[in-house]
Amino acid sequence: MSLDDMNDYDYLFKILLIGDSGVGKSCVLLRFTDNEFRTTFLSTIGVDFKIRTINLNGKQTKLQIWDTAGQERFQTITRNYYKGAQGIFLVYDVTEKKSFDNIGKWVDEVKNHGEKNVTMFLIGNKCDLVNERVVSTEEGEMRAQELKMSFLETSAKDNTNIAECFRVMAEEIEQKLSTDENEIEPNKVITVTEGKKIKKKKIC
Repeated sequence: MSLDDMNDYDYLFKILLIGDSGVGKSCVLLRFTDNEFRTTFLSTIGVDFKIRTINLNGKQTKLQIWDTAGQERFQTITRNYYKGAQGIFLVYDVTEKKSFDNIGKWVDEVKNHGEKNVTMFLIGNKCDLVNERVVSTEEGEMRAQELKMSFLETSAKDNTNIAECFRVMAEEIEQKLSTDENEIEPNKVITVTEGKKIKKKKIC
């Protein structure tokens, strides 16, 4: 699919998924774009992206969604993709306390390398794993309130709140941009640098 195809949408929003490795960013992306869930865990190396078009208040809105690697050794690469992004999902695993504790680190990454007015959204993934949960819904809600961002718990496996997250994100981006002095223009394209194709490795 060409990034320059401007005939089938009104708006194009660039959205990133960031967070620790293994929290399920790729699974969230795959569920939203392809309605698939894979039980084999693969670690993203560098970045990958997929596109899905949704109807947002009567406008065809193309979401260009970038899945970034969570490992520290890839952060120099992934930081390049923060620029130009209007929306960033910060994802943690409700069964992994460290991934939740590291949200502050990822917020700092966005502040240091992202756009000034980027919309951030907190996601607590793997909420289907009830017996393995170590981070409560209330903890997630409180953290989101502290950071002044929206929050939802998701399950890529059960398809819980996946579409809702992207819908709310797109609405928040539209609202933020439409209140700016430079209102959204139809067919406005966010220029990005296309990276190399995704390479993945299996995690034992």
